Amino acid sequence: MLETQVAAQFAEDGALARVPGFRPRAAQVELARAIARTLSSGSTLVAEAGTGTGKTWAYLVPALLAGGKVLISTGTRTLQDQLFKRDLPRVRAALAVPATVALLKGRGNYVCHYHLANLEQDDRGLRSRAEISQLRRIRVFANESQTGDRADLATVPETADIWQRVTSTHDNCLGQECPNVRDCFVIKARRQAQEADIVVVNHALFMADLALREEGVTDLLPEASAVIFDEAHQLPDTATRFLGDSLSTHQLLDLARQVQAVGLAQARESCHWAELCGALETAVREWRLSCAPLEQVPGRKATLENLLRFGIDDFGARLEAVGAALEQMEAVLKACAERHPDLAAAQRTVQGMAARLARWQGKAAPAAPGAPAAPPAEQATGAAVRWVELGAHHLRIQRAPLSVSDTFARSRVPGQAWVMTSATLSVWGDFAHFIDQLGLSGADIGYWESPFDYASQGLLFVPRSLPEPQSPRFTEDFVAMLADVLADSEGGALVLCTTLRAVERIAQALEVIYDERGWDWPLMRQGQGARGELLERFRKEPRAVLVGSATFWEGVDVPGDALRLVAIDKLPFAPPDDPVVEARVRACRERGGNPFGEYQLPEAAIALKQGAGRLIRTESDWGVLMVADSRLVDKPYGKRLWRGLPPFKRTRNVEDVKAFFRERRGASQAPAETGGGPSEPGAAPAVTAGQP
Repeated sequence: MLETQVAAQFAEDGALARVPGFRPRAAQVELARAIARTLSSGSTLVAEAGTGTGKTWAYLVPALLAGGKVLISTGTRTLQDQLFKRDLPRVRAALAVPATVALLKGRGNYVCHYHLANLEQDDRGLRSRAEISQLRRIRVFANESQTGDRADLATVPETADIWQRVTSTHDNCLGQECPNVRDCFVIKARRQAQEADIVVVNHALFMADLALREEGVTDLLPEASAVIFDEAHQLPDTATRFLGDSLSTHQLLDLARQVQAVGLAQARESCHWAELCGALETAVREWRLSCAPLEQVPGRKATLENLLRFGIDDFGARLEAVGAALEQMEAVLKACAERHPDLAAAQRTVQGMAARLARWQGKAAPAAPGAPAAPPAEQATGAAVRWVELGAHHLRIQRAPLSVSDTFARSRVPGQAWVMTSATLSVWGDFAHFIDQLGLSGADIGYWESPFDYASQGLLFVPRSLPEPQSPRFTEDFVAMLADVLADSEGGALVLCTTLRAVERIAQALEVIYDERGWDWPLMRQGQGARGELLERFRKEPRAVLVGSATFWEGVDVPGDALRLVAIDKLPFAPPDDPVVEARVRACRERGGNPFGEYQLPEAAIALKQGAGRLIRTESDWGVLMVADSRLVDKPYGKRLWRGLPPFKRTRNVEDVKAFFRERRGASQAPAETGGGPSEPGAAPAVTAGQP
């Protein structure tokens, strides 16, 4: 019986006992047994496991021993790499099982030999001297690498624009017609995934596969007997993003340039390519100009229904002109597509963009050759919200489903086991919000508390003297209070903001205070570098202060003294002008529900719990969680929010904060026990698992 076999591995004389630093912990064992029961029965388990319970090993052991094919999906590529390169090899070696493992990412993560060679031959393809150097490094990497995974080439930034030109997309991949098909890194990765027992993927790839399956394409992920979703709290947002559509003027203008280059190179006499592509460019630019009034709109975005209210009355006609130009371009490419694979790939790319445009307009998308016509977008995926965003140099249309529950639930193969695990799935012990979002009715649920002694390790500080967040003085007063706390923490702070604008304002205000007080501590802000680079620098600098927004609220693991203070400016309610939030609130209200209590408050509670979870990562960590938003205490719903936080001691007096820092610094520093984050074998002492 799998459950018994799994439990035996965690025993004092079990296989894991040979791993340095491991010791049995009741919560980890009970979680592993629950996952084993789920894998054996082919059911669904929603499991919240607090930081320090050891959930990674708790699901890896049953996954390796189950015998079937298991997909493990992570929320980020960083965790995906960590799981594949560190955790899986350690557990597999300890168990001495012959299971094979594979890593699979989206095709945009792998260098494409064909597109790399094309870029090398394109005199106008490189945009700077830096890209010349990057291209040389990518060429050497492609020749030497066994995987072609761009994450293995640290000398070229992950955010570098050149990656888009040396990787392929679903539309421009030549498939079996590619002259480099035998060396294709994507094909190799997918072949290994098909043959492996354990395949590590990420939520974005899982949702991309789901979206393609909805269109009848089934070539991304292999079939599996079980799927384990780590960081499962991210699934609703990831599903919303991948089950919708997005199309920008930047993409369309790039398309026009690419088609012109391919046409002139492979079918010069077939068409006046400059005129054909110029027609699309003109239509796109006129379309963007028609949306100039959005520059005066807060957030520079508007739903389709609100465009007229902002004086944009020719939007539909301009969009129709873009669609007509795409249709003409697709027809020309179709007539000459057989002459060269690049022309066929260009046709597929044009067709893909035309399909996205049609879905956004609510029309039946153009069908692929030989395929039945696709139904209108609303019929295929249910009610959706459509909106327009105006950027500094581009215009983007976006479409997202109001609900992903039916589509996500439909992706589960009958009899396939699903395990959803994260430290933040419930709201005040209630899993209904998460379960309803993903259509997981009938799922088993489990809750395993963190073993950390939060009451002695941390202090929750909600300042009494700050004005309400809506006050014009809030940011100024918050930064002044934050500076006083920083003086006692001596840096070591992560400042979490709810908007990018707040990141800039708070960081700028801190710069002034740094100058006034003569602080030479590192002060970093989101946008000054890649997220990973900023975090690595933060970990190494003992007095660093990092100011960030949404991307830093989760997935940040800084154990030890490098992080002593997490400061949150405002409660993380989603902005009311967000089109998806606005539409979901309206839909909830129309069906007689309470959108604040049913949607906005639970979302804020989960986000707040994620932010708070950055502070204590090991049993020897300590620090202060500062929440500057007085609504956490003053509003009736505030009590519901702070009850969802770890059970820190609480205060509203800054003097208590100063005393806490003095006490912790003055206390004798006993040697820390072996352990670390939730994936470490000895992260915490044994506790008993609990059920909600």
